[in-house]
Amino acid sequence: MTNIRIKAVDVYHAKKQVNNDVYLEHFKKQGKDITNFLDIMGRKERYVIDNHEENTITMAIEATNRVLKKVGLEGKDIDMIVFSTQVPEVTVPSNAVFIHHAIQAKKGTVIFDMNANCAGMTIAVEQASRYMKSNPDVNTALVVGSDYLSLVADPKDAMTYANFGDASSAIILEKTENDTGFIDAMFEVDSSNRNNILYPHKGLSQTNKASESAEFMLWQPFDGAMVLPDAYDMFKAILERNQLKIDDVDAFCLSQFAKVNIDKIQKHFDIPEEKFIYVGDKYGYTGTSSPFIALHEGIESGKIKRGDLILFWTIGGGHEFITMLFRY
Repeated sequence: MTNIRIKAVDVYHAKKQVNNDVYLEHFKKQGKDITNFLDIMGRKERYVIDNHEENTITMAIEATNRVLKKVGLEGKDIDMIVFSTQVPEVTVPSNAVFIHHAIQAKKGTVIFDMNANCAGMTIAVEQASRYMKSNPDVNTALVVGSDYLSLVADPKDAMTYANFGDASSAIILEKTENDTGFIDAMFEVDSSNRNNILYPHKGLSQTNKASESAEFMLWQPFDGAMVLPDAYDMFKAILERNQLKIDDVDAFCLSQFAKVNIDKIQKHFDIPEEKFIYVGDKYGYTGTSSPFIALHEGIESGKIKRGDLILFWTIGGGHEFITMLFRY
């Protein structure tokens, strides 16, 4: 039976590292104390772009080159490129075209962009895995997630300005006949929250026609803990339908949006803390790439080894959730 396994993963982040002190002082000047907010979110450091040369695409190319070098592959070896971002450098052409050009991929490569916000890269890996199973001509795929989130962060809003970091992750998927790789994925959508997070917040048509600014992301205050009951149900359901138990999971690579949510999931299921990979204190919240930066950290630290069962979970604006099981 043909399975789809993770061959390798790598990351790239912006060069400038910024610690909490910068943001505490920034908001203090506005009469706000965000100390508790930063503790809840689990932030300490983050990397942000501070030049005119880097962007979503350049970060993606850097991550791509790193993962290709790691496994000794070239652009001609890649049959499929999926680019996930919610901050595209351009809307035309596809951002994946720039990746294709940078690595000199072949003409017959399947390429496309997809945007499922912060859930995007996880969904892209799930979609690519299922597609590879059905297409005999696609044996190796590159999935890249990259978000230049500080570009759209509102200096008056701690949720975006003090929370976001800029980074990219690239992953190589390949076919294997071994009993490993992609297992299953499950989705949940609550579209009643479609107006909570918006960019541009008046829509592209109104922004362009009215010549209004679309500088910052609109983030309406909402209780982030409201996502947890859905997460609990999804974890139970996907494990049950694959004849697995929560104790069978070796590592959890979850959304790095809020450390408090990871802690609550850990306590709810009474899971050993060491099974959770957390990188939000070092990278900030990097959006689409965050579960795979956690994966990279887990592999590099030795916490994740070949054969381990990994549960991925993340959420995109709207809200859309994905839970995915992978045997690394």
